[in-house]
Amino acid sequence: MNQIVLTGMVLSTAPVGEYDRRVVILTKEQGKISAFAKGARRPNSPLVGAVNPFAFGEFTMYEGRTSYTIQSASISNYFAELRSDVIGAYYGFYFLEFASYYTKEYNDEREMLKLLYQTMRALINPHIPNLLIRYIFELKALCINGQAPQVFQCVVCGDSERPAVFSAAKGGLVCSECGSDVIDGIILDNSTLYSMQYIESSKIEKLYTFTVTPQVMEKLGEVMKRLREIYVDRKFKSLEILETLL
Repeated sequence: MNQIVLTGMVLSTAPVGEYDRRVVILTKEQGKISAFAKGARRPNSPLVGAVNPFAFGEFTMYEGRTSYTIQSASISNYFAELRSDVIGAYYGFYFLEFASYYTKEYNDEREMLKLLYQTMRALINPHIPNLLIRYIFELKALCINGQAPQVFQCVVCGDSERPAVFSAAKGGLVCSECGSDVIDGIILDNSTLYSMQYIESSKIEKLYTFTVTPQVMEKLGEVMKRLREIYVDRKFKSLEILETLL
């Protein structure tokens, strides 16, 4: 078996047998992988804290023919602050579940991993509303997955001057000349449109550097709800629990 070192974040963990765990990790080098952490449920195991959701660091593993086995881990951030913030933790679980839905093994998932890490950092920052973090994360994740809506010009003719509405079904802005058949149009104020443009065009490290008014937050929520209905064919358990808590 080959020994390898992978950098990543634990997405989920589940008990296996009496003392082991099966861990899903989003890694920089191999995309989303499953690995076994033998003995990780024993109280004195060095892997006890390393294989919990949110843990980010380097994982030394043996790569077998059909699975990985974690030998040791060097965790650089546990995001322990989320343990004392129930709402923040469930937002975090939702982001992990969302990322797990979108990512694959042996795929280049570096951008999604970077987004996850920066999103968790934002979650433990008290100055950024959790709801805004959610909408930023969702829209940027769609962008990473190649599903970014067009928010800079009309998706039909390319015009960027005429008044336009946002149509999730059409894939973005539709100008007044091309919108006769649009049935789901949302009128976006300049602040909401600028926020979406910023999210789509900014580097991930710069995403969580702004706040918005309640009116813009409401409009972003309306847009993201439409986009999720079209692009996300999954109900997330963590989101259902979160919505009962809010």
